[in-house]
Amino acid sequence: MPYTERNRLRRKMGESPEDRLERTAALLGASGTVDRDALFAMYEENAAKDDESPVVVEFELLKDLEKRLDRYMVDRVPFLSRTQIQRLIEEEAITVNGRVPKSSTKLRKGDRIVATLPPPPSGAIQPEEIPLDVIFEDDSIIVVNKPAGLIVHPARSHKSGTLVNALAWRFKHVSGGELSKVGEEFARPGIVHRLDKFTSGAIVSAKNDTAHWRLGKQFEMRRTDKRYLALVHGHPERDVETIDLPLGKHPSIKEKYAVRHDETGKPSLTIARVRERYRANDGAKYALVELELKTGRTHQIRVHLSYIGHSIVGDDMYGGRHSTERQLGGERDEMLLARQALHATTLGFRHPMNESPMKFTAPLADDLKRAIQLLRAASTRQGQTVEIHPPGATIDLAAAGI
Repeated sequence: MPYTERNRLRRKMGESPEDRLERTAALLGASGTVDRDALFAMYEENAAKDDESPVVVEFELLKDLEKRLDRYMVDRVPFLSRTQIQRLIEEEAITVNGRVPKSSTKLRKGDRIVATLPPPPSGAIQPEEIPLDVIFEDDSIIVVNKPAGLIVHPARSHKSGTLVNALAWRFKHVSGGELSKVGEEFARPGIVHRLDKFTSGAIVSAKNDTAHWRLGKQFEMRRTDKRYLALVHGHPERDVETIDLPLGKHPSIKEKYAVRHDETGKPSLTIARVRERYRANDGAKYALVELELKTGRTHQIRVHLSYIGHSIVGDDMYGGRHSTERQLGGERDEMLLARQALHATTLGFRHPMNESPMKFTAPLADDLKRAIQLLRAASTRQGQTVEIHPPGATIDLAAAGI
């Protein structure tokens, strides 16, 4: 082989060496680089078998190249940019000799690189007529009040029914324009930031590449103002709580995150301000909390609130309990909050094209609004004052629909 490394595709443990060699030949092009179309075909084959196994490629260096890891991987996976490769390294999707490296790690003879590759898109995003609650739209950006349950962008197991599919339909049939091309490699065109599937609220997307990069820079430099409302269990002791706890992946549960005081923990800062305190008919305590994000880690609000003993109602992944109307003060036993009661309420940034300051408020989803109304009524019947005015709070509850 005329290259300085051996290439192997690692698949399931039960495959024979011959099977692995055959799959390797199908994935790698003549130059020893990963073939984009072959990678997509492999993921499609898996999907047809309901197999969610990731595609993992292994490279072994036969001589010193004096190259950084990120530059080497760009050579091996040419359809990914250096920034995208660096993101995979940060997400621990690439290891060197079984260890988590840095992008700047220098490679040496004998090093073994194992990379989990995301599926590339099959082509253009398929437009789908999915109703959207549009808060603002112009030629450069669109701000939407995302409903709970709507995934932001396509992924391996969700290739349709996402916000991206809905935006593609809107731009084609209603408002004109298109999603930016930034992120297209990961089927995330136009997506500047994300919300969890079951978190509702304000999200902005870009309609051209310039707007995308400029908005992205604001999020990266923490120049945006993101405020959330969450309904939590219990009464926080202080009206204002600064939660400064590092976060990282959970040590044993793949989809979870946790407070990590080791080298994997990344600085994470949330300011929680209690806006209202409630007491349900059965005596259970709840609170409406305004949350200001100073960093943007995955599941940051959910993990931080759980860690201080005030899990979000409905967030069973992090200790929250689902609630029926009766439990919150109503008369029916119907489930009201079966998802985390978390809503991205306000979003502030500067317009990416003209720098004008903008701030948007997304009215609360019906389930969360109903829960708050029930708890207010139950608390009032018990003579409890619910409203609080903590310093630094900025969300207008009336504008949010409550």
